[in-house]
Amino acid sequence: MNLTLRIWRQKDSNTKGQMVDYKVTEISEHMSFLEMMDVLNEQLIAKGEEPVAFDHDCREGICGMCSMYINGEAHGPDRGVTTCQLHMRMFKDGDTITIEPFRAAAFPVIKDLVVDRTSFDRIQHAGGYISVNTSGNTQDANALPISKHAADEAMDAATCIGCGACVATCKNSSAMLFVGAKVSQYALLPQGQVEAADRVKNMVAQMDLEGFGNCTNTGACEIECPKGISLENIARMNRELMKASVS
Repeated sequence: MNLTLRIWRQKDSNTKGQMVDYKVTEISEHMSFLEMMDVLNEQLIAKGEEPVAFDHDCREGICGMCSMYINGEAHGPDRGVTTCQLHMRMFKDGDTITIEPFRAAAFPVIKDLVVDRTSFDRIQHAGGYISVNTSGNTQDANALPISKHAADEAMDAATCIGCGACVATCKNSSAMLFVGAKVSQYALLPQGQVEAADRVKNMVAQMDLEGFGNCTNTGACEIECPKGISLENIARMNRELMKASVS
């Protein structure tokens, strides 16, 4: 395939950025999107030009680092995948592909397609932990019976990889799906009950402090989430916050 790539280039957070067009040729439909970006960067380096900066690590849909806004969609046109799992067969020969960083006030651009998502880390630090001793003299698992339904829901919430697609696709740049998932994975299990009230209050307060917007109830976050995190987690977070506020 021969493609035109319209890519956001920005030297740093203090410099004005712009869209720049690049041509890439002989791209295989079997390549991943990041492999295609590697080809572009090899061509730029060969010509003595600055390669395009983008985040990546595992390239297996686990770490959540490969965050790109592709043709107006977080992680691109496929569903249930991260950018590194997106393949070029989703595009056609001759296509123009627009590639931007995730845009949100709480995700400032570091360079080109790389954004600073440490705001998510600070939300996690505010309450995403338990004080129950889970090492050493632990109880037998059968001593703490947990319903399969609760365990399944907790595991579903825990699959959130913190990529930020929910924020990028929300018109208010809301992080409530992310925070709801992190609150839910503890709220559903007995180990998470010790800090339950403080956890939800602290994490929601930190979310607001970071400058994320409120939920728009449009559901775009769930659709764009590569792990299919359910909107039910936002409802659970709101219930947990209400309980914590009156207790």
